[in-house]
Amino acid sequence: MSERSQVLARATRLRMNFEAAGAQVVDPPLLQPADTLLDLYGEDIRARAYVTSDAVRGEQMLRPDFTLPVVQMHMSEGAEPARYTYCGEVFRRQEQDPDRANEYLQVGYEVFDRDDPAGADAEVFALIALQLRGLPLRAASGDIGILMAAVEGLNTTAVRKAALMRHIWRPRRFRSLLDRFSGRSTLPESRLKLLSSEGRLTGSATVVGKRSEAEIDARIEILRADAAAPAIDENEILALEALMAVRETVPFAIEQMRDIAVDLPAISPALDRLDMRVAALKARGIDIDSLDFEASYGRTSMEYYDGFVFGFYAEARPDLPPIASGGRYDALTRQLGQGAEIPAVGGVLRPDLMLMLEEGQS
Repeated sequence: MSERSQVLARATRLRMNFEAAGAQVVDPPLLQPADTLLDLYGEDIRARAYVTSDAVRGEQMLRPDFTLPVVQMHMSEGAEPARYTYCGEVFRRQEQDPDRANEYLQVGYEVFDRDDPAGADAEVFALIALQLRGLPLRAASGDIGILMAAVEGLNTTAVRKAALMRHIWRPRRFRSLLDRFSGRSTLPESRLKLLSSEGRLTGSATVVGKRSEAEIDARIEILRADAAAPAIDENEILALEALMAVRETVPFAIEQMRDIAVDLPAISPALDRLDMRVAALKARGIDIDSLDFEASYGRTSMEYYDGFVFGFYAEARPDLPPIASGGRYDALTRQLGQGAEIPAVGGVLRPDLMLMLEEGQS
């Protein structure tokens, strides 16, 4: 295992490489306001972050990553275009795997540029790949924006689309919703009893919990309307399933998805953007013919990404997390921009894992 001084030295060197590429060094506080993180991720974030509080600042969390504070900083005071780099500790609770670090150094590079999103995607990927040259890694890529476009194009209600969009990053729940909305699965007995009732259900019993009677009645009406809506067409579901199953090298993946677009035409603009990114990656010397593309990549761990996603993995060490990862998070800038927005993409590296792999090679 590398000494901390070695990890710090490697992290500093990586950050200096990003500075040489034009990035400004930033150093967000270790303590981040919990309310912003909770608004973005919901209560699930508590299982992954260390929470503390005081009487003045309220509930806070030890920094789980850098992207959120960097976006907040840029949206409040950053110029355009902008490139940032950082180097410091992040903290993740580990309740299931005691062998995984709960504190480690992370080095990153973020680009905020509205003129050429495809070029920015290629810039970040190529610069991260350059730092990893010589290491035995597999690069994987994807595009969550294609799946989002497919969901938005489904011939179903806005409420159902919103529910599916909320759970794109939770594949099991997403699958359950698809089965329900397509009529493949039956409703539980308790739900059937609720839907068979008429009128308001509140008022006859004591209300327990935080929801008001009006909120409960509104939710029941939404469930009744959903039950009355026609099922999503089976051909659309089959096309969506085929899309989620695409896993090939980039050229063959694009070919498969263009075929799927015949039944899911809403994904065509997203595929056009993928073509532009591929051209930009080629221009930066990336071997597209050997780059893996997975349409479902990033759905379990990259909750704020909404477009291009990527990761670098040590195939000989499947026990390790990604050595580097990143992607596009345009929607996050909209959420934190208070009316403003800007296309943004970034990536992070784990210098400790890079040194570990280098030691294994020697």
